[in-house]
Amino acid sequence: MKQTVFTGAAVAIVTPFNESGVDFEKFGELIDYQIENGTDAIVVCGTTGESATMPDEEHISVIKYCVQRVAGRVPVIAGAGTNDTPHCIRLSKAAEECGADALLLVTPYYNKTTQKGLVKHFTMVANSVNLPIILYSVPSRTGVNIAPQTVKKLSEVENIVGIKEASGNISQVAKIAELCGDDFTIYSGNDDQIVPIMSLGGKGVISVLSNVVPAQTHDIAAKYLAGDTRGALSLQLEYLELIDALFCEVNPIPVKTALNMMGQNVGSLRMPLCEMTEENEKKLRNVLKKYKLI
Repeated sequence: MKQTVFTGAAVAIVTPFNESGVDFEKFGELIDYQIENGTDAIVVCGTTGESATMPDEEHISVIKYCVQRVAGRVPVIAGAGTNDTPHCIRLSKAAEECGADALLLVTPYYNKTTQKGLVKHFTMVANSVNLPIILYSVPSRTGVNIAPQTVKKLSEVENIVGIKEASGNISQVAKIAELCGDDFTIYSGNDDQIVPIMSLGGKGVISVLSNVVPAQTHDIAAKYLAGDTRGALSLQLEYLELIDALFCEVNPIPVKTALNMMGQNVGSLRMPLCEMTEENEKKLRNVLKKYKLI
């Protein structure tokens, strides 16, 4: 049996910034807050963490700090995917040296590749490390979808153990589940599809929502895993309006804005990401008030 890195809700944690770079003191507070509120794993340096604008030295320092701060309380999954295979291998090896428990590897973006290229790319990276690897399929960002048949081929690589599925295509998720079976873990990459994907055999979610309501996000997955499907569905629907508000602009713009509204002081976004439009900021504020978060 392949290793399951985690079950439940992992937070795709934001990276707080200040004038000098990463605000590590605040980052430590965010990590502790997540764990204290039931988050089952921390995904560091992912899309929500703004890894795309992190130089390698900073990227690695954030992973290292996260591992040290978590101190084994939950798994730490390090984002290390790039569109350059040798670069991806270097980051993956560095994350392993930092003590990360697993890797999250996004599909190559911009230069893209074929399905054959995806198999070669991910296999080369997997063969360079000993850590379990979770694939990350998010074609709306990268322009590349991992087809179910490709996922099946990659699942045959020993340390490729799962996929974060953010295609939004439930039929595709069902096909992956059919082809790969129970020995390969599927996680929802979309907060509005936690229950639907878990109903197809998914083991949880890698969540943006968890930055704002970690306990409730944990409970959606935990209730489903415990057999309380009605309770999980009720929570999924209860938080749908908040989820929609957190994606009214490109992630992580709304979630970082929300955290700042909530007094978390996570700092600014890195260009080219910028502040929200006044209309969307007002909408987000009103939704946060409705959920009694501000």
